Amino acid sequence: MEQVLDVYRRPYNVQYPVVNMDESTKQLIGETRIPLPMKSGQAAKYDYEYVRRGVCNIFMANEALRGKRFVKITERKTKIDWAIFMKAISDDYYQDAERITIVMDNYSTHTPGAFYETFEPEEAKRLLDRFEFVYTPKHGSWLNIAEIELNVLFGQCLNRRIDKMEIMKKEVNAWQKDRNGKEVNIDWQFTINDARIKLKRLYPNLNY
Repeated sequence: MEQVLDVYRRPYNVQYPVVNMDESTKQLIGETRIPLPMKSGQAAKYDYEYVRRGVCNIFMANEALRGKRFVKITERKTKIDWAIFMKAISDDYYQDAERITIVMDNYSTHTPGAFYETFEPEEAKRLLDRFEFVYTPKHGSWLNIAEIELNVLFGQCLNRRIDKMEIMKKEVNAWQKDRNGKEVNIDWQFTINDARIKLKRLYPNLNY
């Protein structure tokens, strides 16, 4: 935990950006009946029944100090999908950076081996050299700023029934463009000193 909090104390550096990464699934849901449109003095009405259209995965990369986020929607959440997203972070979003610090959870697909399962060895090694991986502790996903940004995405953009990936991609791209244009950042306030006081129970009790 303290390693993550130390990373969050780093000043902004365009050559060494700190980027949080997280992912979440979203169910594609369609209507079984045509909703009744909004009328004057009345909200739109939706039937409680729905039909499942499958599940998609949402990757989120968020640079809190710069107020930028990059979202990609995929059909699956495999090692290969993650490795391809990481390549986009390296070569598309931060191609001019010297080295990129990635803060993320230790989900089973988030491993260096995923690069070697996806790319040729030379390319896998090149990509690994671009990153410094910092993992949040077990049960510590709340330390991941990208999780906060995902919650914002779900609350502002994906808080309704969407039945097609094409529609979801269009909506998410519009949300990303608007939020990036406003350069909305996240001011992280929780420090190591706060952790040692408020989460004292998590530290070893040394009695000498």
